[in-house]
Amino acid sequence: MCQRMCPLTVEEAEEALEARRRCGRARLEGEDEGFDPAHDAWPGSLVPAYVPGEDGELITVSLLWGFDSPRDGRPVFNTRLDTALSQLERGHGLWLDAIAHGRCLVPVRAFYEGHQTERVPSERTGKPVRRQYRFRLAGARAFLLAGVTAEGRLSIVTTEPNATVAPVHNRMPLVLGPGESARWLSGDFAALADRGRIRLTATPER
Repeated sequence: MCQRMCPLTVEEAEEALEARRRCGRARLEGEDEGFDPAHDAWPGSLVPAYVPGEDGELITVSLLWGFDSPRDGRPVFNTRLDTALSQLERGHGLWLDAIAHGRCLVPVRAFYEGHQTERVPSERTGKPVRRQYRFRLAGARAFLLAGVTAEGRLSIVTTEPNATVAPVHNRMPLVLGPGESARWLSGDFAALADRGRIRLTATPER
């Protein structure tokens, strides 16, 4: 369950989108400056995302990460792809409008998952907490996660983990590889559930 990621800033997202318009490939200039937890996003954060504009071209918007739960009002920040597809078939459910009309792209440097069994002392309390692993797309400074949006809110779409994520967690964000963003937005997006060919790197945070 993705509940922490390192998104691009709005300026970086615009830069990458402009590079995509110019040369067909999103690319960030400059050197990677490493990772500072102060720049990470959590549920409740405003996160840059790409959505189709009125003319069909992608535009950058800022979305609040988390839908309101109809049960208790707590933010629901992940969307299981299989659940959303089932709701699309049935014609009702929390994700129906978002998966049908609100698919979007979220540019990030990394996402994090807590290991299911490994523990490390908390830097704040000293008590054991789950070791966090940082996942990145191999060979890329930034990459895209599949998301859904409605009424200014965002949820990250998740699927079954691939071989890199599975030893750490039983779900993973739907990471989009080269050429898959258009498919997520307007093609046979259900077929993107299998992320076995996506090459990720995993690094323990500490």
